[in-house]
Amino acid sequence: MDALTLLHERSSMGKLMGPPPSPEQLEAIYRAALRAPDHKELRPWRFIEFSGEGLSRLGELFAEAEFREDPHAGDAALDAARKKPRRAPMIIAVIARVSPDVPKVPKIEQVISAGCAAHGILLAAHAQGLGAMWRSGKYAFDPTVRKGLGLAEDDEVVAFLYLGTPGGRHKPLPEHDIEAFVERWD
Repeated sequence: MDALTLLHERSSMGKLMGPPPSPEQLEAIYRAALRAPDHKELRPWRFIEFSGEGLSRLGELFAEAEFREDPHAGDAALDAARKKPRRAPMIIAVIARVSPDVPKVPKIEQVISAGCAAHGILLAAHAQGLGAMWRSGKYAFDPTVRKGLGLAEDDEVVAFLYLGTPGGRHKPLPEHDIEAFVERWD
């Protein structure tokens, strides 16, 4: 697949099944992530890989966060939180590891750099025929989840990237009017 086709055709795949990416696929995925733009070569990212029992541990963190937010949450709500990571055979959490006192590299730039690493993961997955979905939601910002993932005070969860084998049909890709997004100063 050529680069422009990859960029034009990548789409999110919500239904994912096993197997998870192979070690060879993961190496290609991480190589792509590590090519993200990186001012001052800070490498402001880290990745946490969840599969197997790791998905259950992440689900317990989500349930703990749910209970902390609402101590009256019923079993159904807690079970739903526990099941969320099981929507794919693997999740990669992309963490912006922010160095707050670096001259000329503000926090937002470091977070965006980690976001570019996450996008590299999505592109590399798609290029290898894998399905992927970028999710964040409330758990990405929850203090219980942040603590459970070992985040420092200035770190940010940029994405939970769900990866696996595409399990459903590809939705038609919407066409966008480029002119609606571009302002030209000639």
